[in-house]
Amino acid sequence: MPFRGSSPIENGAGVYAVFPPLATGGVEQFLRDFGIPISPLWLAKRCPASDIPSLHAVADSSSEGGDMPYQFLTTERKGRVLVVTINREKVLNALNIATVDELRQVFESHWGDTELGCVLLTGAGEKAFVAGADINELNTLDAVSGRQFSANGLYVMKLIHDFPVPVIAVINGFALGGGSELALACDIRLASEKAKIGEPEVTLGIIPGFGGTQRLPRLVGRAKAIQIVCTGDMMTAAEAYRIGYVDEVYPHEELMTKAMAMAETICSRGPMAVRLAKEAINRGQDVNIDTALDFEKANFAIACGTNDKTEGTRAFLEKRKPNFTGK
Repeated sequence: MPFRGSSPIENGAGVYAVFPPLATGGVEQFLRDFGIPISPLWLAKRCPASDIPSLHAVADSSSEGGDMPYQFLTTERKGRVLVVTINREKVLNALNIATVDELRQVFESHWGDTELGCVLLTGAGEKAFVAGADINELNTLDAVSGRQFSANGLYVMKLIHDFPVPVIAVINGFALGGGSELALACDIRLASEKAKIGEPEVTLGIIPGFGGTQRLPRLVGRAKAIQIVCTGDMMTAAEAYRIGYVDEVYPHEELMTKAMAMAETICSRGPMAVRLAKEAINRGQDVNIDTALDFEKANFAIACGTNDKTEGTRAFLEKRKPNFTGK
């Protein structure tokens, strides 16, 4: 994994982020003078290219739009939206070890892509988002290999969760086990009315291993999470919406169109603002409110030093659409 490290600018996923220089150099000193925690995005922005050459090489190549070929995934760039499709339709897009690793490659390779505004993650075909892990592989795991399997999956889920721009799960069918956990790692979950969602691991004598026991209760509450995980029962899209698991439910034939419309809306907003807002929300989730508000204050200050803030406020006052540049 080429981006891991112990540098102070390493973010929660162990991956560096690179952003273009901000408009006002005085913001950093302002933050330090007032003892405000400095965002990893800001620190990464200040890091000389020579310090992390492998990342800058990847960032340069990803911005050119040249994705490597994958065996179990397809990727398609539509403007500033990246559509990632898990492509194992014959096995309902089950997550085998190779597919999980390809997801890692996709999200690592696009981490430094400053032209990217949103990611849509979905499954091939009409039946499944991801119907779970590959049972043949699960059958071979013992305690040692099971720990490594879980660690690899958790790394990829955190990579998606911490990705600099919003990631939308487009749940077009079954999202079970590892598929549910993949959806939980995303920022927004949109579902087809035909979707079926669940954590059936206990029916196999195991438990969720890609974050389900931790992200699910944070989303739907402890009691409901225990019910879902310990019964192993599936729920409908309507029930998932009722409990707050999915954010919107659409007719099956409209799902991707609606998802793309949401992604394009996100892409029309200030690029730096979107990234800073997501980071502030993520960093504030598991700390006390005062620390979380310091994260917001720091990222608000950074946003105020950008060209996009100047353009956005000026465009509003001049009653025109803003022309954001991501700087």
